[in-house]
Amino acid sequence: MKLIYKMENRTRRIVIWMPVFLALSIIAGIYLGVILQSKMQLSTKTMTANGANKVGMIMSLIDGNYVDTVDTKKIVESAIPEILKQLDPHTVYIPAKDMVEVGEEMSGNFSGIGVQFSIQNDTIMVIDVISGGPSQKLGIRAGDRIVKVNDSIMAGVKVTNDKVLKKLRGPKGSKVNVSIARKGFAELIPFEITRGEIPLTSVDVSYMIDNKIGYIKVGRFAERTYAEFMNGVFKLDKAGAVQLIIDLRGNPGGYLGAVIKMVNEFLDKGELVVYTEGRTQPRRSFNAEKKGKYLGKKVIVLVDEYSASASEIFAGAIQDNDRGTIIGRRTFGKGLVQEQIPFNDGSALRLTISRYYTPSGRCIQKSYKNGLEDYYGDLGRRYAHGEFEKKDSIHYSDTLKYYTRNRRVVFGGGGIMPDIFVPADTSGLSPYYMKLTQKGLAYQYAFDYSDQNRDELGKLKTGKEFEDYLLQRNILSSFTAYAAKKGIATDPKGLAVSGKIIEAQLMAYIARNIIGEVGFYSVISKIDATLLEAIKAFDTKDMLVESN
Repeated sequence: MKLIYKMENRTRRIVIWMPVFLALSIIAGIYLGVILQSKMQLSTKTMTANGANKVGMIMSLIDGNYVDTVDTKKIVESAIPEILKQLDPHTVYIPAKDMVEVGEEMSGNFSGIGVQFSIQNDTIMVIDVISGGPSQKLGIRAGDRIVKVNDSIMAGVKVTNDKVLKKLRGPKGSKVNVSIARKGFAELIPFEITRGEIPLTSVDVSYMIDNKIGYIKVGRFAERTYAEFMNGVFKLDKAGAVQLIIDLRGNPGGYLGAVIKMVNEFLDKGELVVYTEGRTQPRRSFNAEKKGKYLGKKVIVLVDEYSASASEIFAGAIQDNDRGTIIGRRTFGKGLVQEQIPFNDGSALRLTISRYYTPSGRCIQKSYKNGLEDYYGDLGRRYAHGEFEKKDSIHYSDTLKYYTRNRRVVFGGGGIMPDIFVPADTSGLSPYYMKLTQKGLAYQYAFDYSDQNRDELGKLKTGKEFEDYLLQRNILSSFTAYAAKKGIATDPKGLAVSGKIIEAQLMAYIARNIIGEVGFYSVISKIDATLLEAIKAFDTKDMLVESN
């Protein structure tokens, strides 16, 4: 009974005091919550007072109060690209680890050993040696195989381009040991190479098509592009070129300064090249500063759906000033201006601050209002709609009409519409050709043929000489037998459709392997429909505008 009484008494006390305990717990919780909240509010007020935004406040709260330890730097690095996706397609964050590569691309140089290579059958083949570079000075030559770099075997180990570049590139003045296998030598040949500055060229090639037409292809716009371009055009001028074809197909753009100086050479002093304008950026006009050195030459500019940014500025300035004829297909439509803002950790933000406008007032930038996936899917839709096969199917309204200096109508809506449209040439494609292309057999055959016949081919100096030499040796028949051994049976119907293209590619690749880009372009031009249209346009009414 006493035990029962004591238990009942204890229970009674617990029941009596329970509300008190609960009240005290609630009060304590509220008190602690108020203290924590006040601390957070104080922190928030402090950050707000310093101008920090909500993202910064959230990261500060996580860093100061989150239950577990987290890597806030990693969170920020992952979050920044997601935030920027809400803006435009060309505002981007560049992590510190990528800044070196970006800087090399834009400055137009890097430090390395100075070779162009291709990986064939898990072997690094030297395709070409850069003139004046470290490798050329030591006697490394086209056709050599790089077997070892320092102590690492680089053959037969599933080697990739990235792995090779990481091994061969390095700081200027640093050394790298390379072991070379060369035809005719039983032992590997060792070289100790001191890395040097290697230029990334912007002008792929310049050569005379005939005695009056000069051709120059510009692959991108970087710091040295203007100088390279002027050297190329000067050579053509000395060779007698009175008509110029400037090929910007596939050129993704680059430095604004380079393109402005290049366009200047074809305009009169004071003529507008381009202008920029943005929400916080007042209009800024870029005009030709002097009378262009090549103002008197007839000019044709070649473009396609991969010509973007600076390429579009060049084409738009030539077109709107009635200075030349644009031939090809509608350009990409990238007309946003980025400013690069560096951070203390070596990373950077490329922030869009304004838009490019051609002299007539056309905004180059195509719409991106439906998001990134829609934006980058635009080329696929153009292809599906048949735009690559027939003149642009966009239904232009009066609001998209603009007028050149001589009152010709040109159209806006994103990108530059050519004066003369040339469809993508798909007439020579066949299933047989696609199988060969998927396996890269033409490229492989061309390298093997060049390597086995290097001494004889080395006597040839021009694309025409390569064509004559290779046609006499029935190169196409030799290739089809090679492809059959690689598992692609000869298809007479496919050859009837694609034989001309395959043969031209074979000859162009072989010529490139021996005499460089001038060999490739001078041979492949025979099947280049856009270039052939440009050559024809110089002597017909299709040449819409004359030189000044």
